[in-house]
Amino acid sequence: MDKPVVLFDMDGVLVDSEPYWHAFEDEWVFADAIQSGDPNHEEITGMNFREIYDYLDAEYGTTVSKPEFIEAYEANSVDIYGEKVVLMDGAESLFSTLRENDKKVAIVSSAPQSWISVVRERFDLDPLDLVLSADDIDEPGKPEPHIYEHAASELGYDTEECIVVEDSVNGIESGVRSGAYTIAYRVGHNAELDLSLADEIVNGPEELRASLTCE
Repeated sequence: MDKPVVLFDMDGVLVDSEPYWHAFEDEWVFADAIQSGDPNHEEITGMNFREIYDYLDAEYGTTVSKPEFIEAYEANSVDIYGEKVVLMDGAESLFSTLRENDKKVAIVSSAPQSWISVVRERFDLDPLDLVLSADDIDEPGKPEPHIYEHAASELGYDTEECIVVEDSVNGIESGVRSGAYTIAYRVGHNAELDLSLADEIVNGPEELRASLTCE
């Protein structure tokens, strides 16, 4: 794919954090933190966790305050990113190849910078041309397109010159609405989801590498 910028989502793409977050949602968020209803994971996957609270409060009602909700997510993140997640197979090599081909490489995530930093340091993902969190922009996060529009602008490109790699329905919608060429990254946790909104669907890291590097 001959575009100069590749914007990677973190959760569910670069690291396999989504199953751990889904377990947390089942065990606490959906079980104890909402008043009623039966949300599904894809309603909130890919969203910033502060916006998750606002969404759940509006749609289902909540039984905890927003500060309590945020504190629970922050506490759970320590174990998930510091101990549990593993890096996508071949990520370091893929990043190196993209840089060798003069591509800009960025992480664009709904996660806070502190969570992203743990992943970057643990797996030595630097150097990166940009690391952008939803917390860094004063606009709604995914599925709105703003975060990818901001990322492209900060790198000095139009979104049409960018490739977005996403795994969630909300993230894919964000990439597509921004105008970027959007690749849906399909692995175990999203194997049954309809990802057809994306421009392209790849199954696992080898197909992703082939698409991004034309190998």
